[in-house]
Parts: sequence; C-alpha cells; structure tokens
Amino acid sequence: MKPTTLGFPVDGNGNILLGRKRRGFGADKYNGFGGKVQDGEIFRDCMVRELLEEVSLVADPNHLEAVALFDFVFPAAPELTHIGYVYMISQYEGLPLMSEEMEPQWFAIQDIPYESMWKGDRVWLPELFKGYRLKGVITFADDNEAVDHMWLQPVETIAELEDEVLCKEWIYEGYSHE
Repeated sequence: MKPTTLGFPVDGNGNILLGRKRRGFGADKYNGFGGKVQDGEIFRDCMVRELLEEVSLVADPNHLEAVALFDFVFPAAPELTHIGYVYMISQYEGLPLMSEEMEPQWFAIQDIPYESMWKGDRVWLPELFKGYRLKGVITFADDNEAVDHMWLQPVETIAELEDEVLCKEWIYEGYSHE
C-alpha cells in the first residue's frame, strides 16, 4: 500500500473529531481522517487534501502538528503494509460534514470509542493525546485485526521525510522485537 496520513482535528475545548468509515478499508471503524499519498504529493499536502475530501475542513499544511510515524505491518496481507504519518490538527476552517467515505462525530477524550476502532489505537492514541511523540512498528496478526506485536518509541520530534525508505530507516532506528 502507498504511504498514508492520518489526522485528528481538535476543537478549542480539546474534543477530538473522529470519522466512522462508511466503506472500504476499515469500514464501520472510527478513525481519524486521511488516506494514501498520491504520486508527486508530499505528506502534509495529502493530509490537507484528505481532510477536505473526507470531512470538508480546510487546513494549512504548515499548521499540522506531526505527532507520530508508524510502520503498519500486515504479514498475512503484505499489500496492506504501509508507513503513515499522524497529525494533530488544531487550526482549520469550516464545519465537519459527512462525505461518501466518512461520518464525522466529536468526542471528549475520555469518551473515544476505542472498542470501535483499530485494536492498536487504544494503545498509541492515548499517548499522543498526553502529548507524547511516537515512532513505531505495529504488526497485525493473521486476521489483519488483532495486534501481534507493537513497538513504540517516544521521541522529541518527528522526522518529516518524504522518501519512504528514509522514513522506514528512521522508524527502525533502535527497533527491538522482544
């Protein structure tokens, strides 16, 4: 799979905007907004485009806060394996609107529906909400749902690289599969 972006709009009260995926990969799960980087597109521009397409919010790529870079590994379905940048988005314009792909809903942090999200999200997402910056490897089990192994490394800042190979090199610095 191509590299991806994932963004979480945050309102002035600290509520998080999630979308219930209406179709495709991850259907019926709540998640942030994002998608695959198109040819010739940089990660931040992908995040801005996906935010507009999926929920009608307009953001400036310079105002995205990179908070994580992960390698999502699917050994049973290698075509799903991908790296992805995660952003917090506190500056945006517009009102969230439902699209063909996503149904938006605001949640207080303590009310996030982790039981209706990807299983690994309940581990790393709360850490991001606490202000940590993470890099890591999330390896899924044969069912492509359960997490077989997760390695998360707190970092001071997220290296923003546009080359997939360099991204993976940065993610795997210090990697330990124990």
